[in-house]
Amino acid sequence: MSSSFVLPTQRNVEYGSNIAKYLVDMDDNDATFDFCGGMMFQLVLSKQLRTYLSKIAKATDEDYDGEHRDRQPIICNELQMKKIKNYSKDAVADNRRIFHGREIRRVPHATGGMGFVIQLSMAATEDPEGWSKDEIENYDGWGHDSGRTWRNADRYEAEGFPEFKTKFGPEAFGLHHRFYLHFDSRNRIWLSAEDGCEGTPSQGSKNQVQKFFGL
Repeated sequence: MSSSFVLPTQRNVEYGSNIAKYLVDMDDNDATFDFCGGMMFQLVLSKQLRTYLSKIAKATDEDYDGEHRDRQPIICNELQMKKIKNYSKDAVADNRRIFHGREIRRVPHATGGMGFVIQLSMAATEDPEGWSKDEIENYDGWGHDSGRTWRNADRYEAEGFPEFKTKFGPEAFGLHHRFYLHFDSRNRIWLSAEDGCEGTPSQGSKNQVQKFFGL
């Protein structure tokens, strides 16, 4: 993975304040976030969110009409979502400061070799890959994972995500979270779930086959 995703100095040179382009490029390059000290989650944007962020990313160009210029994603300084301004315990997301997302596991092709994906989708729209009505109405992402509802591939498709198995595999399952981005004291970017589980961009880890062959 490009060092401009991981190293703050290179990130700033490459992207500056264009965080939309940063996220789109991470998605395009199957970039990973290191959660909990070694759990590699590939970042995956829904098609609709990727299209939206791509428009925002281009809004800094002189030949663009600037419609999305003020919609750049916000990177907060608060280290917990509950400490950001106007935080509330609900399912609301604005595709800028707070995002709808899922942690999805048992994805056979996920970068990082662990089968883990963090998927972000558009909120408050008809995103085919977005949260279902049930996910929104019963969201409790501030609680512990063990007490929350995990969904399998069949349930995702039944609730309105028809391409779930095609995208993530028939054995995949997941849990929905709200996510936000924040800086740490070293100017690194963290993607953090509402319950506090978080990860920072990583060069990734080699899977067991790669390690065996020295790749």
